[in-house]
Amino acid sequence: MTHASLTNTACTILEMGKSWIPPMTKSLELVTESEGEENFFAATASEHGVILLAPHIGNWEIFAFYLCEKLKSTWLYQPPEFNLMDQFITKTRSRAGIEMAPTHRIGVSKVFAALRRGEVVGILPDQMPPAEGGRFAPFFGEPAFTMSLPSKLIQKTKAKVFCGFAQRLPNARGYKIIVEEAISDIYSEDLDESIMALNRTIEKTIMKSIEQYSWEYKRFRRRPDGSRFYQ
Repeated sequence: MTHASLTNTACTILEMGKSWIPPMTKSLELVTESEGEENFFAATASEHGVILLAPHIGNWEIFAFYLCEKLKSTWLYQPPEFNLMDQFITKTRSRAGIEMAPTHRIGVSKVFAALRRGEVVGILPDQMPPAEGGRFAPFFGEPAFTMSLPSKLIQKTKAKVFCGFAQRLPNARGYKIIVEEAISDIYSEDLDESIMALNRTIEKTIMKSIEQYSWEYKRFRRRPDGSRFYQ
């Protein structure tokens, strides 16, 4: 499992070029299979909008490009410190009509407005939120500081929530898009219950291809007791 995980980490890094640089048609030709997209596209007809969760598993760039190519969407992202890299990422992702919103107050306002208009909002839900933007919830049996934004957006907009990824197929056969609606408890009015369901939804997605998750991302670096998880 460790070997498979490290191999997929290397694949993720090396695939960024083919995700970002070629014409969009070439990137989308890499998708050879799909599962669940009919339900996702049906939900986009709702006036309440759709929140699309894209954890760090498989190729999340291809996942976003494929599902949002013909939709108006706004994606939250953490801008890199290097300004030129930020400009490059914003330019390449906008090829699919994706509007980027940085993870600060103005960006959050943009995604809230997009949902109000009935559009799609993309969120990478396993990123570490700022201190005021999350709560601890179990993630594979360990307390993980988890963003509360998706749950708050749900409570304010009644948006439907889907989660998925672009699964890397063996023998260079391309990718399979897998997307499905989040666990129903994510719609709970109890914020803690909703956040726990968010993590269970991510876990369910990861278990479809556990070796393709980016385990090197230090999800547990913040601990409830202030202790160190990573040595």
